[in-house]
Amino acid sequence: MTLYFGTYTRRTSEGIYAADFNKETGELSNRRLVVAEPNPTYLAFAADGVLYSVGAVDNQGGLVAFSPEFDVINHAVTDGAPHCYVAVDEERGLVYGANYHKGQVLVYKRLENGGLELVDSQQHEGSGPHENQASPHVHFADLTPDQYLITCDLGTDEVVTYRVSDQGKLTLLARYHATPGAGPRHIIFHPTAKIAYLICELNSTIEVLIYDGLGEFELMQTISTLPDDYTGFNGTAAIRLSSDGKFLYSSNRGHDSIAVYKVLGDASLDLLEIVPSLGKTPRDFILSPDNRFLIVAHQDSDNISVFSRDEETGKLTNLSADFIVPEAVCVTFA
Repeated sequence: MTLYFGTYTRRTSEGIYAADFNKETGELSNRRLVVAEPNPTYLAFAADGVLYSVGAVDNQGGLVAFSPEFDVINHAVTDGAPHCYVAVDEERGLVYGANYHKGQVLVYKRLENGGLELVDSQQHEGSGPHENQASPHVHFADLTPDQYLITCDLGTDEVVTYRVSDQGKLTLLARYHATPGAGPRHIIFHPTAKIAYLICELNSTIEVLIYDGLGEFELMQTISTLPDDYTGFNGTAAIRLSSDGKFLYSSNRGHDSIAVYKVLGDASLDLLEIVPSLGKTPRDFILSPDNRFLIVAHQDSDNISVFSRDEETGKLTNLSADFIVPEAVCVTFA
């Protein structure tokens, strides 16, 4: 199997890397550069093998499309900073982008050759009480189970949901207000229960939300990602759920750890363990397709940690932490 890594290119990284992943042993090997691109920090593959990435040209930022052979199809960029998230909507033939610095959510049409054309954008407004919330910061844009577009705005403490037309036009549907100063970053949905899990970067919590559909959420539980006695800096990053919906995982940057939770009968969370990620700044991680392994990418120590996962208990055991990918901030399978 092949694993792909999005990176910053501020120090030694040159772009998007790939590595071979042994699905029997969890071993990584054969790191190689597949695309040279400035700061391709987030990646998403379409079903036809086209790769979409955060991209930039000159002083313009947005997204870039690559063919299955990793040739550039086109850049879809505008003035200002590049995006921080990208997601593919197979059914409508669309791609979504979130722009943290500009506080925007953007919609692109997939062209016949896999290239991108901007068809709509929404500018968020507002701020929050934390020093990092002076303006809107859209950090996530992806689909709900009922096919609405959901966005997390770290700057305004809002989860904003939109209707999406077949042409990619957005219409505001609903807003959920997280705890003031929480900083919503990413959201995932339980595979069977009507529950979503919202990871909040600024206060290191997960908000467990009852999802009624149509973008409507109700807070059920707030749980920390940190030990009770930790007082240092922390910012959460990624959140993942096992495919059976029984265990949830989140990453801490600062505490540099992975928090492991058991999903209870009502889909609320019970903290099982917090394990060191064995690197600095675990920005992203992913479960292998069979859920036997958890792979963590570290932005500041340039190493990848691989853990085996006990399917009965959900707990993690480290297998390795010495595979090097420079400045990795996103990890995904094709």
